[in-house]
Amino acid sequence: MNLKRWLGDTLFRRLFILMWVALVGSHVVAYSVVTLLHSESPPHGPQAGGPALPTFPSLPPTPGFEHGPGGPHDPGHPDMDDGGPFGEPPIDSLPTGLLVLDYGIRLLIIGLAAWLGARWLSRPMQTLATASRALTASLGQDPGIPRLDDTQGTTEVRETARVFNDMAKRLNEQFKARGLMVAALSHDLRTPLTRMRLRMVSLPEDPLVERCVNDIHEMNELIDSALQMFRDAGSTEPFQNTELCSVVQSLTDDLVEQGLPVSFQGTAAVVRAQPVLLRRVVSNLVSNALRYGQRADVSVQAHEHQVRIVVDDIGPGIPADQLETVFQPFYRVESSRNRDTGGTGLGLYIARDLITRQGGTLTLANRPEGGLRAEVILPRGKALP
Repeated sequence: MNLKRWLGDTLFRRLFILMWVALVGSHVVAYSVVTLLHSESPPHGPQAGGPALPTFPSLPPTPGFEHGPGGPHDPGHPDMDDGGPFGEPPIDSLPTGLLVLDYGIRLLIIGLAAWLGARWLSRPMQTLATASRALTASLGQDPGIPRLDDTQGTTEVRETARVFNDMAKRLNEQFKARGLMVAALSHDLRTPLTRMRLRMVSLPEDPLVERCVNDIHEMNELIDSALQMFRDAGSTEPFQNTELCSVVQSLTDDLVEQGLPVSFQGTAAVVRAQPVLLRRVVSNLVSNALRYGQRADVSVQAHEHQVRIVVDDIGPGIPADQLETVFQPFYRVESSRNRDTGGTGLGLYIARDLITRQGGTLTLANRPEGGLRAEVILPRGKALP
């Protein structure tokens, strides 16, 4: 079994053949070139009647340097100097220029073979890395998950491709099953919650009844947020070149018309994204700024290779040790746990997930002058015609 694997198309076999061909080829080419150039050079020394190329220990015997009585390799020959362990003449007898050329050719061929070999052997790993990055964004979506060709490449590459495809298939199935389960539970919960709310409303006014109704409203919000998260994850909205400044400004203009303290400034910038989902992310960040930070100052900043969306507020900010924790699902800082202003704890989690799917990043930071800053960075797209 091991012999069959070694004789098959394996990474071990490829690397062995590559190194063997590179070493042998470098010796053969260097030997041929130096022999040719040396034979064409003017004869010199006592070997004027024949080639004067010495035999390297790593090369075949050079014509004209056969071992035997009277020859150059005869220990009794007057011109024979102390050579190597096998009676070869010293390498110094080779002209310096040809010696440099010989080893230069060897280094060049071995270096070129190593470069080509590294690319040859690393290509499957690069393909695997690309597919792995695409897997996260494709889970639960209709177009399907990325698949690797498990019929090409070495034995190890084919086995890795089969394992990756099986893993991706199982993850996608589990992701869809989880979404269906949450959707089913949410749907089934709505009916009894609605009945409870109607019964509570029909009761005489009482502070306890009012609190129960508020609890039911909060549960409905949690259900809506959970359903929205799975709907967004499975969105089939196509990516397209989008004028980001127009999308953000239209959103802020709607809020300004409602009398909310929102401002906007920015420059034209194009990104390749899903416009509806991107608008939802900005809307979430602006809503958080208005809810917890009194106002929202939104700006779009275009740079050479990226575009930044910045949402600033003047609120109390978030403790430094919780700036990353708030992106966890259902997590809320203490100041946002009251019934009037507290959210469901899913908004920032959904926003970061959607931005990651757009190829961007979402971070939070406390401003030195006070307040919180939410910053979205997206890769810049091609300009619209």
